[in-house]
Amino acid sequence: MMIGQRWWRWMVWAIALLVLTCGWLILGEQPAWAALDEANRVNYTLTNLRDRNFAGQNLQGSSLAGAEAQRADFHGANLAQTILTKATFLGANLAGANLHESFADRVVFDEADLSNVIFTDAIASSTHFLNAKITGADFSGTYLDRYQVVQLCKRATGVNPVTGVSTRESLGCRD
Repeated sequence: MMIGQRWWRWMVWAIALLVLTCGWLILGEQPAWAALDEANRVNYTLTNLRDRNFAGQNLQGSSLAGAEAQRADFHGANLAQTILTKATFLGANLAGANLHESFADRVVFDEADLSNVIFTDAIASSTHFLNAKITGADFSGTYLDRYQVVQLCKRATGVNPVTGVSTRESLGCRD
């Protein structure tokens, strides 16, 4: 008889969960935290953002995948947890921007200003930083190609004013 009672309770909970889930789907309801989290998300996938001004804006969780952002101004912007795959930031100003936990594979940051940027715990495989300014940038925990690390270490200087981590230390540069 105990097994039958357990099974019955389990079935009641399963049916209640199913009814709640269907109700959320039908009514289009979502938890309050999800609505707040999506408030700042913008989809700039495959868009032309050349010379646009995003200075100081909160773009956390947005997608800029494949965006053409040459010479765009993102200084001081919050780009944490963004998707930047295949985007081009040629000559862009990202000084002091927050790129924490961003997915930045195959991105072009050539000649960009990444001074004092927080680029921590991100993925930046096959990403290029040719002639990028990286003074004070913090790359702690970011996955970078070994070749890029060697190239970045050749010009790594400064300490990030927010995290207090030196650029050389964050890249694991050897003296």
